[in-house]
Amino acid sequence: GVGKIDYIIGLESRGFLFGPSLALAMNVGFVPVRKEGKLPGECVKATYQKEYGSDVFEMQKGAMEAGANVVIVDDIIATGGSAKAAEELVEKVGAKLLEYEFVMELDFLKGRDQLSAPVFTLLNGQEEKLKNWLL
Repeated sequence: GVGKIDYIIGLESRGFLFGPSLALAMNVGFVPVRKEGKLPGECVKATYQKEYGSDVFEMQKGAMEAGANVVIVDDIIATGGSAKAAEELVEKVGAKLLEYEFVMELDFLKGRDQLSAPVFTLLNGQEEKLKNWLL
């Protein structure tokens, strides 16, 4: 076992679909990670690269206590950039990242290679199969 989970962290915006239901089912807190300027109060920030340019993620400073055990949830892991930024936010508030949960992994982009916690996904797909499925 990974230890007791205290919070589920959901990434904007599809992490907001799975994260809260998971947190509710597990009877733990839910913490949103959002694009810059959306959350009230004092926030920690992390920048990540996107296909064109970069973006900034924020999490509220007081959202969880230092030492809390957290799991990061999102719909897709592609290059891993946004997940890595969320990991930085977790470090900045002094929480402990146990693992990542994604619904789908685009494994040919090797996003999990830059993440420093175990990655679990429901679906993964090679490029060709995925292209046919997405188009």
